[in-house]
Amino acid sequence: MKVGIMSFAHMHAHSYADCLKRLTNVELVGVFDDDGLRGKEAATKYNTLYFSEQDQFLELEMDAVIICSENVHHKEMVLQAARAKKHILCEKPIATTVEDAEEMIRACNENNVILQIAFPVRFSTPIQRLKQLIDEGEIGDILAFRTTNRGQNPGGWFIDEKMSGGGAVLDHTVHMVDIMRWYSGMEVTEVYSLVDSYFHNIPIDDAGILTLEFENGIIASHDASWSRFAEYPTWGDVTIEVIGTKQTVKVDALKEHFRLYTSGEDKALSNVFFGNDMDLGLIKDFIDCVKQGREPSISGYDGLKAMEVALAAYESSNRKTKIKL
Repeated sequence: MKVGIMSFAHMHAHSYADCLKRLTNVELVGVFDDDGLRGKEAATKYNTLYFSEQDQFLELEMDAVIICSENVHHKEMVLQAARAKKHILCEKPIATTVEDAEEMIRACNENNVILQIAFPVRFSTPIQRLKQLIDEGEIGDILAFRTTNRGQNPGGWFIDEKMSGGGAVLDHTVHMVDIMRWYSGMEVTEVYSLVDSYFHNIPIDDAGILTLEFENGIIASHDASWSRFAEYPTWGDVTIEVIGTKQTVKVDALKEHFRLYTSGEDKALSNVFFGNDMDLGLIKDFIDCVKQGREPSISGYDGLKAMEVALAAYESSNRKTKIKL
């Protein structure tokens, strides 16, 4: 299978490219990036071709593309790739408005191409194990969720609202809303939130607390932030606590690590992760989806519904009221 990558603006592009290189019978045939220096460096690193023109890149003989641009460019790239009949894995959030996401989904349906959204947390072994317990009835009926996604401030275009569409709340809410929807099979119907910048002197939100209600009465809280400082021994956390009628189970998708102490002049503490590679699971699933011609595991609609909750959180905080979905 031949795959191309559209933009290395998002740091996940490097991880996805590494994953492609690890798969047999998969070739990274080209890179498009409107930043020439960044694109050429990526093409050199992964021993592939660089394209400065999107149209020329999409004329390549390839089956699929992975889009890792700034959030605001997701729509245009998805529309162009769909018209070129390329299957698509798009970095989250799917878009920056509901209307754009709906247009992207329509375009992919009309052109009969797959649109999958990059929610790698679904491929965490502990997260999948908890999903299995829920499906087997071990938790009972779900009553509530508590979730967190607290990491480091990525800087750059992420803190430019014109390019990102939102800060930490958009960046770190969509993952866990996706997991809660996946676990429960239910949609969020009400959002109440407090959003602001607490940890950095930046013109965009770096934290938010959300309370959610689902259509069947499940309640949830979510703590999203860029609150971890650069020297923190891990990137952050991705946690979910599921409160059921039979038992309560809590999972931290990044907890599988050991502490490494070093001595001498460079004395430091670091945490070394030993769990499964979520990004590899995501990329393998997307490749298999294209090969088998099946529906994507994480659809464009999944991406839309997760983004919708994050956008409602901003509206709730601005209006200081609950937002009905």
